[in-house]
Amino acid sequence: MSSTKAGTAAISLRQAIATDTAKAIELWLEIEPEPAERERQIAALPTAARGRLGELLDADTGADLLGSIEADLAAKVLKAMPVAAAGGLLGALDTPYAAEILRRFSDPRRDSLLGAMVIDQARMLRGILAWPEDSVAAHMQPDALTVAPTATVAQAVDQIREHAANRPRDSSGAYVYVVGPDDVLLGAVRLRDLVLAQAERPVAELMNDHVTVAPLTDVEDAAMTLIDHKLDELPVVDAEDRLLGVLTEDDAVQIAEQEATEDAERQGGSEPLDVPYLRASPWLLWRKRIVWLLVLFAAEAYTGTVLRAFEEEMEAVVALAFFIPLLIGTGGNTGTQITTTLVRAMGTGQIRFRDIPAIVTKELSTGSLIAIAMAAAAMVRAWTLGVGPEVTLTVCLTVAAIVMWASLVSSVLPLVLKKVKVDPAVVSAPMIATIVDGTGLMIYFWIAHLTLPQLAGL
Repeated sequence: MSSTKAGTAAISLRQAIATDTAKAIELWLEIEPEPAERERQIAALPTAARGRLGELLDADTGADLLGSIEADLAAKVLKAMPVAAAGGLLGALDTPYAAEILRRFSDPRRDSLLGAMVIDQARMLRGILAWPEDSVAAHMQPDALTVAPTATVAQAVDQIREHAANRPRDSSGAYVYVVGPDDVLLGAVRLRDLVLAQAERPVAELMNDHVTVAPLTDVEDAAMTLIDHKLDELPVVDAEDRLLGVLTEDDAVQIAEQEATEDAERQGGSEPLDVPYLRASPWLLWRKRIVWLLVLFAAEAYTGTVLRAFEEEMEAVVALAFFIPLLIGTGGNTGTQITTTLVRAMGTGQIRFRDIPAIVTKELSTGSLIAIAMAAAAMVRAWTLGVGPEVTLTVCLTVAAIVMWASLVSSVLPLVLKKVKVDPAVVSAPMIATIVDGTGLMIYFWIAHLTLPQLAGL
C-alpha cells in the first residue's frame, strides 16, 4: 500500500467517526480491508475516538472490524465503550475469539461485560474462560453441531440450519457430531456426506470414528494433532467421552503461527511481546528483554571465573589467549544451529522425547564431520599466527572436542526440557552459547595440560 493511499484511508476513518453515522464506518471498512492498516489507524486514535468508533459499530460491522484485528487492540476499543454496547459487540464475535478478548479485562470489568450479554453466550464464554489459557479447552468452539444417533439426515440438516441461523459467526461446521445420552461422543459425520445422503437415512449409519483430545491438552499439541491428521475440526472430550467443543482448523493454524512467533522471540533471548512490534512501547520492550539479559549476564560471568582459574596457564603460554574468542564462538555457533533446528522440529511435531537416541546419533555423526572441517580451519589459522606445533595441536583438538560437546548438549537439552514441561524455546541461542562458552574453556585448558610441556606441574 502506498503512503498516499494510507494517508487517505486514515483521514477517511477520522471523517467517518466525525460524521457520527454507522454508514460512514461501513464505507470505511470497505475502503480499508487490510487488517494491518486497520490496526495502525485504530491504534493512532485517542481513547475518546475509539469509544465513539465502537458505539457506531453494529453487529455486522463490529464483527467485521473487531474480528479482523488482534485481540489486544480489540479490547482497547471495547474498554473505551459503555459496558452495554461493548457486551453487544462481543456477542457478535466468534466465541473463542471473544474469550481471548475478555482475557484482556480485569475480573470486575469482565463480569460486567458478561452480564451485558445474552445469557447463553455468557454461559459459553464463562465455561471457556474457566479453563487454563494454554489448554485446548480455552480455545475451543463450545457450541458444536450435534445430533442424536436416531436422527435422520433430513432432521440433522434442519438442526444445522437452525444452528447457523442462531450463531452465524461461529467457525465450526465441517462435521456433525453424533452424541448419545449426556453428550457422549459416538462418532462424526462430514457435512458433505450428510448433504449427499438420502433424507430418511439415519445419521448413525454415516458416522465414523474421530480423533479426539482431552480438554487440558496443551493447545499447541492439539493444534499440531489437527494439522498432522489433516482434519477440519478436532473434538474435545472429557474423561467420560462427553463432547465439550471442537478446535477448528482456522484456530489451529493461528495458534501454530503464534507459537512459532513466540518460539522465535524466545530463541532470540526475549519474552514474547503479545502485541504487534510497532505498538510495543520502549518500557514494554525493556520488560520483555531485561530479565533474559540479566540471566545471561549472570551465567556469562562464570566464563571470567574459568579464565581466572587458569590464569597461570595463560601466563605460561600467552598464545593460548589468542584463540579463546575463536573457540567459544565455534561452540556457541554449533549449538545454536542444532537448537534452532530441533526446537522448530519439536514445534511442528516431527520429533519427540523418545527420539533422543536417534537425534544424538545423527547430531554426533554430523558433529564429527563438522569437527574435522573446523579443526582443519583452526590448523590453518594457527599456522598463520606462527604459534608453533604444540599450540596448533592443542587448538585443533580443542575445536574438535568443543564441536562434539556442543552437539551433544544441544541435541539433548531441548527434548529434556520439553519432557519436564519447560518450553524448549527458552533454550535460546544466547543461552546455548553461554553454556558452551564456559565448558569450552575448561575443555581447552584440560587439553592444553595434556599437550603442552610448558604446563607440566601447573
